[in-house]
Amino acid sequence: MNTPETKPRHLFEHGRLSYLQIPATDVRASGKFYASVFGWEVSERDEDHMSFSDATRGMIGAWVTERAPTLKSGVIPYIYVHGIDAVVERIKSLGGEIIKPVYPEGDLWVATFRDPGGNEIGIWQQEPR
Repeated sequence: MNTPETKPRHLFEHGRLSYLQIPATDVRASGKFYASVFGWEVSERDEDHMSFSDATRGMIGAWVTERAPTLKSGVIPYIYVHGIDAVVERIKSLGGEIIKPVYPEGDLWVATFRDPGGNEIGIWQQEPR
């Protein structure tokens, strides 16, 4: 238990997914895309590396140019959204490509898209559309 006079011992909980490196061909374009679509906070470290924290500040990471995009990934990260239809429209308007349009999966709504770096990424929401 943390009290006001003590600091947490670790930045994140053990076993929690907390950091992602996202391949990018243009880190600035990818940073602008994710900030505009999802509200992520973006900061530039240098011309080939931009870091981010997601809207909750619970996930951090960076766009990097030294990795190939995940065109057909075995692992697809999914981002939770509010208003999946509006998010799909924002993705398209900012140059993203919808791979699989919004579809039901149980009581969820899911879609996948390709970001400006060519990565396959998913979005989902639980609320009714």
